[in-house]
Amino acid sequence: MGLAGKSLDKPDYSLYKDYMKTLTITEAKKNLGRLLSAAASGEDIGIVCGADIIALRKIEVESTDYASREYAATVEEVNALEKATESRYRRMKRSGRLVTVTAEQLRKMLE
Repeated sequence: MGLAGKSLDKPDYSLYKDYMKTLTITEAKKNLGRLLSAAASGEDIGIVCGADIIALRKIEVESTDYASREYAATVEEVNALEKATESRYRRMKRSGRLVTVTAEQLRKMLE
């Protein structure tokens, strides 16, 4: 099969089932909400950053190992943080600095 009749100047997108939509940083900032929705729906979105294209894709994050994957925290460090956080939570709750509010109460507090 030869290249007769094919232009090498322009990509032939008909050869691809899908292709990545690419945008400049400025375009992406203007349409971030729409782009996030599109990426969450499975569209491939690329943002051009210098000579690189950075992909915007939905990923699954499993909270059970997030700290170890994202921050290289050891199991001991995660357990120590959990213990310290629980202790701080109980202390704040007892002192009255931490209270439970409804959504409506929160709206009024923010007004």
